[in-house]
Parts: sequence; C-alpha cells; structure tokens
Amino acid sequence: MKTKIIAALLASALAVPAYADVLVDNVAGITMDEDGKVKRFEALVIDDEGRIAQVIGRGEDRPQTDYREDAEGRVMLPGMIDAHVHVMGVGFGALTLDLSDTNSLEEALDKIRSFAAENESRPWILGRGWNQEKWGLGRFPTAAELDSAVADRPVYLSRVDGHAGWANSLALQAAGITASSKSPSGGRIEKLPGSNEPSGVFVDAAEELMTKAIPAPRPNERDLALAEAQKVFHKYGITAVADMGTSIEDWQSFRRAGDMGALNLRIMSYAAGADQMTLIAGANPSPWLYDDKLRMNGVKLYLDGALGSRGAWLKRPYADDPGNTGLALMAPAQLRNTLVRAAQGGFQPAVHAIGTAANAEVLNAIGEIAESYGGDRRWRIEHAQIIDPADLPKLGKNGIIASMQPLHQTSDRTMAEARLGMDRLGGAYAWNTVIQQGGKLAFGSDAPVEPADVFAGYAAAITRMDANGEPFGGWLPAERVNREQALAGFTSDAAYAGFAEGRFGRLLPGERADFILVDRDPLLATPDEIRATRVFETWVGGRKVYEAD
Repeated sequence: MKTKIIAALLASALAVPAYADVLVDNVAGITMDEDGKVKRFEALVIDDEGRIAQVIGRGEDRPQTDYREDAEGRVMLPGMIDAHVHVMGVGFGALTLDLSDTNSLEEALDKIRSFAAENESRPWILGRGWNQEKWGLGRFPTAAELDSAVADRPVYLSRVDGHAGWANSLALQAAGITASSKSPSGGRIEKLPGSNEPSGVFVDAAEELMTKAIPAPRPNERDLALAEAQKVFHKYGITAVADMGTSIEDWQSFRRAGDMGALNLRIMSYAAGADQMTLIAGANPSPWLYDDKLRMNGVKLYLDGALGSRGAWLKRPYADDPGNTGLALMAPAQLRNTLVRAAQGGFQPAVHAIGTAANAEVLNAIGEIAESYGGDRRWRIEHAQIIDPADLPKLGKNGIIASMQPLHQTSDRTMAEARLGMDRLGGAYAWNTVIQQGGKLAFGSDAPVEPADVFAGYAAAITRMDANGEPFGGWLPAERVNREQALAGFTSDAAYAGFAEGRFGRLLPGERADFILVDRDPLLATPDEIRATRVFETWVGGRKVYEAD
C-alpha cells in the first residue's frame, strides 16, 4: 500500500508544471531559428539561471511561473550584437570631446574652444570625431588652426576613423615632434606644404609618436568609461559586442566589472596584437567568464589604414593622390607568422583590411595557411570594404567571415568615389556578394567611428541609402541584403562570428535570455520607420539592464 501511495505522489508531481522564474508574456516575438529561418512567438519563459526555458507560440498554453511580465504587445527581438566595436573608445568618447557632429572647421574650433573653457582642470584636451571630408576642407587641418582654439594646453584629437590624429603646438612639443622627426614604418607625419615642419596630423603608426606622450587613464577612469559604454550600448538595444583591440588594461577593467557583478554587456574580446593576446589569455583562448559575459577569443591585426586618411592599401594608386597606394602595416611574412601563431593556440584572427591590396593579401594568406590549420577556424576580415572583383570568390572559402559595418557605406560612399573613381568600386561594401559566394556576414558599427545605432545600420543594409534617402534607389543596390539576412547579421550570425552560437544571439531554449522590447517590427516597417525604432527595454541574462524614460 505504501509503495502505491509513493508512486501516485511521484506521478502527480510530474504532472504539475515546474515553476520557472519569469514568464514574459504578450509579446510579438521574432528570432532566427536553428535553420536560419524567422520564428515568431508570443511568450517565453526564463529559468532561474537567466536562460530561456521555453518559447511559446500562438495558441500554446502558458505554464505557471513565479512571476509574469506583461510586455503589452511590444515587439521582442534578440538582443542586438555589434560585431565590431571599441568598447573603451565608446566609453571615453562619452567622457571627452566629440566632434562627429561638426560640419566645418570653424564649427569644430568653436566646439573645441567651448569644451576647453568648460574643463579648465584637464591637463590635456582629448577627443575624437573630426572629418576633413565632411567639413569640405579638401586637406587636413593644422596645428596652427588648433592653436587658435586652445593654446594654453596640449590638445590631441583622433580622426573619426581612428586612423589619424590632430595635435596642437603644445602637444607637438610634449611629444618632442620637430622638423627632423621621421615617419615610422606603416605611418606618416604630415608636413606643411613645401616644408619639413610637421603640420599637426599623424596617420596610422605615426599616431604612437603622439599618444605615448599623453598621460594614461587611471584604473578608476577606465572603470567609469566602461560603465558609460555599457549605457550607450544598452540604450541602442545591444547586449553583446566584439571588442576589437583589447589591451591588458581594458581586460582588467572588464574583469573588475565582472568581479563586482557590474558587467552587463557580453564582450567577445580580440586582443590588440599577438603579444597582448598571450599576455591576457596565455597559450589558448580564455574560458567564458561571468555566465558567458566575457571571453578572450582571438587577436586583432591591422593590415592597412583607412580610406579617409588615404592609409588603405590599394593595388593601384589613389585616383585623387597619384603615386600613393596607402600603407601596408604588416609585411607578408609577419602577417602569415602571426596567423599561424594564433591558429596554433586556437585563437581566432580578426584582420583589419580595407583596401584592395590589403584584402587580397589576407585572403591569399588564409588560403595558404588553411590547408595546414583546417577545422572550424572562422578567419575574420574586419571591414573588407574595397575588394578587387577578382578576389571576391575567395570570400566563400575556408570559413571566412566578413565582419562589415553598413553605416560605413553610407558615410563613405562619396569619399570612396573620390578616392578610387566609380570604375574601381565593383567590389565595394559587397554584402550580398559575400552571401552569394557562400561566405558569412557579421554586421557591426565600428563604434565610436560610427554611432552604435543598430537600427540605422539595419536600414542601411537593406537599402544602401542614408538617413536622407540618398542616393535614390541605393548605392550599388545589387549589394543590398534582405531583411532576414540583416537581422541575422546583427544577431545569430554575429554570435556565430564570435564562437558564441548556442550561448546567445537567438531566443531559443537553452540560450541566454538576452532580448529587447521595441515599438516596431523591422521585418515589416519602412526603412525610415526602422531608423526611428525606439528601444523600450534591454534585458541581459533574464535581467532588465535598461528601460527608456
């Protein structure tokens, strides 16, 4: 008799729904499924470890849970993933001078002057975001022009692409830069016309001549910058990022936040060079830390500079600067040795390549090395902006991932036309071609170079038009992607690009409950409506980390 009672009690216990932590109900849910198809749902259950326990479709019964969150019919999307950012750059950008909204040299100088007056205690004035192309200047700005705004303290300001810097005279003095200073390999000290005098602008590797003179941020300043960066990303609905160029100081800030329970952004880190890679992680990539919030995945390498500063490495000279083919920042043997070193340790290389020569070099290097280091390597090419059409088929081989930023296309198109000419843009920002060749895409912003505005990037990806609807019909419109591909590029495919599939990036059972609630469906809204998307809430690991006012 006793045995029968126990059996009955066990049977009744199994018939009662298990109590999970939270039911998020009444949503218009959208995610990519295991097969890369769109899946819609109406609710999901989050377990007490912050994972998704159940996804509930239309007409399916809701289980009993400890808590129920009514989403009031809002659209639920997976947390957005930005596949290429500079986390601390975003954070320090929020704390320093931002010139990205200036439209002329005069406007920039006024803003610099005001910022310096409002921050009298700062020994250096630092910032970023200037763009001589946007200003219509037709040249780089000069130290003398910067002196007219601030002459009592050193000033150093990074260009919008992070590949050049602008210094005033006191900054030049602090760094010991004179007419006899030589440009380093892979960099260029700009000179005044007809003179050996430094103009005040430093391109690519030459920037180090200046930055080494700037006092390094203290640990508490780094922690504040990380906190600010997390706020920025969460406001845009971003729950995970790939950090490109993580230093040991950055990594320690991430670890301090994780140790204190203050790391609310998932960071897939790529170290700032091979030495930083081994310093941080040792012989192999780190494990996932803090409930899948931090991992040292691989190494970020720079093969060339940027188009804006004419540092992108081209097969043929710039159309607007004959004789200049840009800057090769690594020798062929150095690139291959570093790729092999990373592959031997299981690290994932992420190679910055913008110009045709740089992309050809990295594609050829991967093709040579992949035979010896096969398996699931997921070699990443960051930006992959201007590729010779003859090299495009190589993007579909060896598991290469093209990590690209849609907003770069809308920001750079007129500059790209000027730098190269329309006849050399057949492989420019070739998103659709990557897919057609069998390659993989991962989308990002390159923040703070561009705003971390994922919905602006999504709209650009499906239209090839900017916020003003220019150019009509899209720039090289055959390279548009469809809405589902754009959503995957900012979610599941971006997770795959960082070896995070199955952990986050989709709203499916077993994955982390990272999601956002927004006011419109990006698969149905117009491009203008998508750009105006409002993020109401951002959740990471089943916990709300952002709520709109």
